[in-house]
Amino acid sequence: MRKTLGTTALAAVALTFGLATPANASTGTPCSVRNGACVQLSTDQAWLIHDGSASYGPVPVSHGMPGYETPVGTYPVLRKVKDDWSVPYNAPMPNAVYFTTNGIAFHQGDPNVQSHGCVHLGPQESSVFHDNLFPGEQVQVVA
Repeated sequence: MRKTLGTTALAAVALTFGLATPANASTGTPCSVRNGACVQLSTDQAWLIHDGSASYGPVPVSHGMPGYETPVGTYPVLRKVKDDWSVPYNAPMPNAVYFTTNGIAFHQGDPNVQSHGCVHLGPQESSVFHDNLFPGEQVQVVA
């Protein structure tokens, strides 16, 4: 895990010098969830958030291709499956963490290849997300 400058210190520096604070100074990400994950589609990045602060990331991700867009919004983590299989796309989904009722999940995949709506993470990153996200925590997806 990376050590970061506290968000309170960042906000104080920004106010002192008249700079704009980050989109959400409380988490250090563009999201407002307190425990869970944040995905920013426009930058292809994701973070884990614990107790209101980014605890891991940003990490590179890919998301849904045109016609299969990853939905923007806030969702609960529903379930986790270490070694899952996508029946509709006949493909493995290691380290799957589902956050929509229609099958959208974080999982291991090539972060350089767009998906059918899921959020692809590299092997190490998908393992960290799988091990540190829990049912009931929030996933916020922003544009």
